[in-house]
Amino acid sequence: MKITDFDYHLPEELIAQEPAPRRDLSRLMIVYRDKPLIEHRLFKDVVNYLNPGDLLVLNDTKVIPARLPGKKLKGGAEMEVLLLKPLDERRWEALVRPGRRIKPGDTLLFGDGLFSGTVEESTAYGGRVIRFSYTGRFADLLSKAGKMPLPPYIKKYSGDPLRYQTVYARQEGSVAAPTAGLHFTEELLAEIRTKGVEIASIVLHVGLGTFRPVKVSDITRHQMHAEYYEISEQTARTVNEAKKRGGRLVAVGTTTVRCLEAAARESGEVPPAKGWTELFIYPGYRFKVIDAMITNFHLPRSTLLMMVSAFAGREKILAAYRVAVEERYRFYSFGDAMLIM
Repeated sequence: MKITDFDYHLPEELIAQEPAPRRDLSRLMIVYRDKPLIEHRLFKDVVNYLNPGDLLVLNDTKVIPARLPGKKLKGGAEMEVLLLKPLDERRWEALVRPGRRIKPGDTLLFGDGLFSGTVEESTAYGGRVIRFSYTGRFADLLSKAGKMPLPPYIKKYSGDPLRYQTVYARQEGSVAAPTAGLHFTEELLAEIRTKGVEIASIVLHVGLGTFRPVKVSDITRHQMHAEYYEISEQTARTVNEAKKRGGRLVAVGTTTVRCLEAAARESGEVPPAKGWTELFIYPGYRFKVIDAMITNFHLPRSTLLMMVSAFAGREKILAAYRVAVEERYRFYSFGDAMLIM
């Protein structure tokens, strides 16, 4: 299967540069896996497509201020670090810009000297391992020196940074938002519960695995970067009970799908689990747990587009994307949503 099989044309003006005026007033496209029908709604209407006994599963990861502008100690050249994942208490994998100027042995200063980092080694994907030196809590230092890691295709957003967090974000660790969840409000979640739909949470900390581009022509040769996930005993029990009674499992976002499918047994049972997943889902994958998926519109040639193509069929998804372009849907992180069922 070729990377070109997952390409599509998108006018640049359809890439959303800011969120909808209200989270649940973004648009919602309904795509059915079993019939050639597409519906157009607002996101607040998603409650009408959920049934009593269904289970909605959210990813309650929280985005950290992972963009660290800084300077090299030697020479004072400006640079930027994007934290990806912690290796231990003080060491992180990171991307650096400009990468060619940041080499092992370099010392970097952040927050006007608030703390520093030493580059220990380069990684196979072009990143760096950095050991940070500081006093106090690293999370407190990040809140002072770091910035929200908005995607590069969002050029000039200066609004409330909390709009790049879900309203249910709890567990810090992501370097990008699980964007399908950005459309929910507390009021909409309450309405969903009132209808008799259960809600459970997992955590998958979004890292390089989610947004790393595919650089091979044969997608089966792409290697995902590992991302950390957790499924609690309570969530595992809730998932398994919902499946036993015949309720649909509706995953909010590709990260939730990846977490649940990584942990699931072949029988479809989901055990409590924690660890790192490199699961890459593309057409031909047999889903073990998921019955429906809420997701945003994804980049061409991305692993996320390949995942939704695996769930609904490549031709159906690309046809839906063509309709989305014609109907002027807004794309990517701050864009509109799709419910595949």
